[in-house]
Amino acid sequence: MHWPDRILVREVGPRDGLQNEKKILPPEIKISMIRQLAAAGITAIEATSFVHPRAVPQLSDAEAVLEGIGGPGAGVSVSALVGNVRGVQRALAMLHTPLAEIVVVVSASEAHNRANVKRTVAESLAEVREICRLAAGQLKVRGAVATAFGCPYQGGIGAGEVARVVEGMLKEGIGEIVLADTAGMGNPRQVYDLLREIRERYPGVTWGLHLHDTRGRGLANAVAGLQAGVQVLESSVGGLGGCPFIPGAAGNIATGDLVSMLHDMGIETGIDLRRVLQCTQFMEETLGRRLPARVRL
Repeated sequence: MHWPDRILVREVGPRDGLQNEKKILPPEIKISMIRQLAAAGITAIEATSFVHPRAVPQLSDAEAVLEGIGGPGAGVSVSALVGNVRGVQRALAMLHTPLAEIVVVVSASEAHNRANVKRTVAESLAEVREICRLAAGQLKVRGAVATAFGCPYQGGIGAGEVARVVEGMLKEGIGEIVLADTAGMGNPRQVYDLLREIRERYPGVTWGLHLHDTRGRGLANAVAGLQAGVQVLESSVGGLGGCPFIPGAAGNIATGDLVSMLHDMGIETGIDLRRVLQCTQFMEETLGRRLPARVRL
């Protein structure tokens, strides 16, 4: 069994973590959160989302957050999710900020894609084509396949449904694709089998996993992903998160829990665990409640 020496942990708390919060935080808190995460040695941070404020009011201040981050530190890649052409246009207006990458999400599930963005999968892939055309030479584009391991509306998701979205993204020149367990329905064997199959079918792609912990399987699924050769694991400080369009979906795996496990396994991340846990504490104080993270100061 092969274990990697090092793995990239991408922090998605400022975007995926906060989009499901009832409380809308001011930009100053989000900026402080991002700066703390960068100071902890996290080199990939999904900072915000360019979607319509009616859909996700929690992130309606995307421009203010990106403007306020300043220089997050050498080697830190800041990304933002875009939902459509208008979103990439807003992102392109932020080239003077640390923003370097945008994320496009298409669901493997037709039912979830319609609930999430009111489009068919084919329509979303056509939108990805236009987004990539506009971003070319200015912003890197990363792909994400939502509900890759199951959908509460549609049920099981086959490898062919995932491959359809992957192929649509690869056709537009996207070189990194994250498979997302959006509803937290996946299991370790399923994660391992899908990743092995998809990596063999599409070599040369950087593969990531985005895991929600709805059924308490998040870290187990991360381990299965490591065994299958995944290169990127996404997590959220304190286990913040959820999906506004999937009732009951829990937050992402907690960054502190993930980093603690990886370090205990001898897998390097370059991240200062204590500083991550301090940021977890900061977010608990800000939100006024205990977060799901298990590893604490």
